[in-house]
Amino acid sequence: METVQFKTNIKCSGCIATVTPFLNEVAGEDNWEVDVQNPDKVLTVSTDKSNSTDIKKAVEKAGYQAVELVK
Repeated sequence: METVQFKTNIKCSGCIATVTPFLNEVAGEDNWEVDVQNPDKVLTVSTDKSNSTDIKKAVEKAGYQAVELVK
């Protein structure tokens, strides 16, 4: 299973509710989370289903930004 992280502009529970259907579709339910306490609003995704490009596109389709964090 691959884990990727993104810096996002997902700020609150309302934002998370907006991106949930998009991320569930590409990453699978319960395979992702957003740390809204972190200043970078880090989205962490652990999945075998998708690659980082698909995840970024899903976040952007929901109206938010995602920049992959390099390990």
